[in-house]
Amino acid sequence: MTFEDTLASWLPAQRWFSGKDATVSDLTITADAVLVAGDPELRHLIVSLTGAGGAARYQVLVGVRAQLPDSFRHVAIGPTDDGRIAYDALHDHDLSRVLLRNLAEQRTVGALTFSKDPAAVIDTGLNSIVLTAEQSNTSLIFGEAAILKVLRKLFVGCNPDLEVTSALARRKSPHVAEPLGWIETRLDGGPLLLAMLSRFLPTASNGWSLAATSVRDLYAAGLTRDGRRISPQQAGGDFAGEAYRLGKATAEVHADLAAEFGTGELSVQAVRDLAGQMTRRLERASAEVQDLRKHEEKLRGYFAALAGTGRPVPVQRVHGDFHLGQVLRTPTGWVLLDFEGEPAVPLEQRRAPAPALRDVAGMLRSFDYVARHQLLGRPDAEDLGATADEWVQHNQTAFTEGYASAGGMDPQANVALMRALMLDKAVYEAVYEARHRPAWLPIPLDSIADAL
Repeated sequence: MTFEDTLASWLPAQRWFSGKDATVSDLTITADAVLVAGDPELRHLIVSLTGAGGAARYQVLVGVRAQLPDSFRHVAIGPTDDGRIAYDALHDHDLSRVLLRNLAEQRTVGALTFSKDPAAVIDTGLNSIVLTAEQSNTSLIFGEAAILKVLRKLFVGCNPDLEVTSALARRKSPHVAEPLGWIETRLDGGPLLLAMLSRFLPTASNGWSLAATSVRDLYAAGLTRDGRRISPQQAGGDFAGEAYRLGKATAEVHADLAAEFGTGELSVQAVRDLAGQMTRRLERASAEVQDLRKHEEKLRGYFAALAGTGRPVPVQRVHGDFHLGQVLRTPTGWVLLDFEGEPAVPLEQRRAPAPALRDVAGMLRSFDYVARHQLLGRPDAEDLGATADEWVQHNQTAFTEGYASAGGMDPQANVALMRALMLDKAVYEAVYEARHRPAWLPIPLDSIADAL
């Protein structure tokens, strides 16, 4: 059994591998750089493979030891060709510090280039901790100073996350954690981002967690003295103020993106084409998710209404995968994260201009999710339905008012576009849930039914 065979067996079990439970075939190590020689050894690998999702490339940082300590047995990969033991080196802070040193010293190792922002100060003596929550990538926190996001599935081309956060940092945006350094290589004639080091926000709270706490408190609040449900405004954890500030921050980021990357316009015909794309996505989704079929005719009507507006639509660079899990609340305000866009979408499309209201639609759908996922499996879910509706509407309104107050495109003045974007997002969610979380499928389906 070769080391390539060992990797082919190990990869499908990793949470960041995109083809869960799939059989990997034709795995080859296409790049292999030794960052640290000896015992332990640190090797940087890029592997190419064929799996259920087709051809793909992954990045693996491999530690190699003659004897594997018990503390690393949970991240063991298996035997190497010379009889030593390989393991996931990102869990070894003695080896991960090498990445910090290389960034601080801006080294080049083989085809790997370690770069840093000229103003960045990188403390190379910090130990790292691997975050366990991420799935598509792996992030390491170094002390309370920096976070290194290591990309796992690799794409050749200009990475939107580094591109956009660097642009926002140049504009001194308070709504971004500025990049401190990055690791790159070149493949197939193009750039390939491998990792990005950013300022860490140790006192920040995740937007999803904050909103979920507000909902939980509301559901637990019970009844008023006259027997009515507590309203979102009356509950102790009213989130609307934060939703308003998040909407305002989103508009400010959109304004900076427009200034940095420029703006454009979808012609009337291009808007019709956009509506046609939504309709075709609906057709494919309905073929896969049977419960969508009963709504298909009305959904087609809303997409047709967008096509019939006869108005051009402004476009610009956007976040592309915007939801409450992509924002952090710090003591000074909201920070937006992960500008990569939807990973399943081709890189060229992720970097293409789009209506700014696409991000707004994503966040509004996220408010719906955070309220309704807590009802799944609850015996009193039906009784709480109206409370959930009220919380969602309350916070969606606050977000859109905050967005419009900071100069963002007013959703209330662009009803056909806003409705079509939200329904298109819900159709996408229905397919995702049917494939990955069937128990959550009622969330997008119910929201579609309510909207129609």
